[in-house]
Amino acid sequence: MFNRDRWNEILEALSAKPLRTFITAFGVFWGITILVILLAASTGLENGIKQGFGGLSTNSMFVWANSTSKPYKGLPQGRRFNYKNGDVDAIKREFKDLQFVSPRNQLGGFRGSNNVIRGTKTGAYNIYGDYPEFIMQQPMKILKGRFLNYEDINQKRKIAVIGEGIIREMYKPGEEVLGSYIKVNGVNFMVVGVYKSISNMGGDAEESQKQIFTPFTSFQQAFNYGDIVGWMAITAKDGVPITELKPKIFDLLKARHSIDPTDDRAIGNFDLYAEFSKISGLFFILTAVSYLVGGLVLLSGVIGIINIMLIVVKERTKEIGIRRALGATPWNIRTQILTESVVLSLVAGMAGIIFSTGIIAIANSILDRIPDKSEVMFANPSISLAVVVIALMILVVAGLIAGFIPAQTAIKTKPIDALRTE
Repeated sequence: MFNRDRWNEILEALSAKPLRTFITAFGVFWGITILVILLAASTGLENGIKQGFGGLSTNSMFVWANSTSKPYKGLPQGRRFNYKNGDVDAIKREFKDLQFVSPRNQLGGFRGSNNVIRGTKTGAYNIYGDYPEFIMQQPMKILKGRFLNYEDINQKRKIAVIGEGIIREMYKPGEEVLGSYIKVNGVNFMVVGVYKSISNMGGDAEESQKQIFTPFTSFQQAFNYGDIVGWMAITAKDGVPITELKPKIFDLLKARHSIDPTDDRAIGNFDLYAEFSKISGLFFILTAVSYLVGGLVLLSGVIGIINIMLIVVKERTKEIGIRRALGATPWNIRTQILTESVVLSLVAGMAGIIFSTGIIAIANSILDRIPDKSEVMFANPSISLAVVVIALMILVVAGLIAGFIPAQTAIKTKPIDALRTE
């Protein structure tokens, strides 16, 4: 394989007509380039969408109460009900495979009336009552201070964590935020932290920075919610899909609130795990399509190499005859043709890999210069080492396929017939 004379012969054969060799190799070059770019684009799209989730715990669901759609146990259809603190405790007690069960309450919103006052400034913001573990379910970056803790919960402290968007609207430039007070529906809360949202799933990026988080117990007390729970964010442990636990959780809630077991409309929910699974399936399809399209383009290049190698073998018929007459075996001839084909494919393919990775590097450089990456559903297009290895294996196989037919044609030629060829 590493015979110096053989490699000299290969180089001479490929360089004899450089233009033809270049045109032949271009098909393989372009096929590999298309394949790598498509795979990188698929990865970039996947990374961009996952970036939009911002580290959100995808094995989660959100559960809220709707009106009943069926009468049950003497209770009428269309009845409204609310979740209670006891529902949260019951879910935690009954389902040991759950990692977090976070009750939530909400007040106001940017589309509603002004509910926050600071000095002479007013604003309309979403006010949430939450537990400390909520930051594990919907990650956010704490820029200053801290997030909620269980001392805040147990002591019902009137403290708040506000978004950086609120600071821009309610505070003067350079003004100290931590330790300041804001008034929410007439109740004073001390600011102990400033956050920046890193997830914008299905929401407004700007408004996601204008929220206020307070301890759940403080929220219930300050705004006279009693033991009402607006909705719950429920996260299962790793390895246990929340989708599998969902029917059992619903059965428990229906039993506690005297809801018909067959009433599928009474409990509203958003299954993040199921939605994310759909997206993952889409990425699998995109990757498969990338391989298919890239493979078809590469196949056209392989066909081009087959055609050219057949021509080359025809042109070298006399040479092959002389080599056979001098003792060259069919194996020697076959190896020579196959090696030339593989080398041509590998060189063209490696050039395609280098070229495509250069394009990917340029794309990443452009993306890095975009100030607000949350608005771009495309991030870090790249290919893994496994993809490069697969591409090289494809190139070797392609070269062998491209050289096989010409090689068989060469060894079938009888030496005496080859020597007669002009």
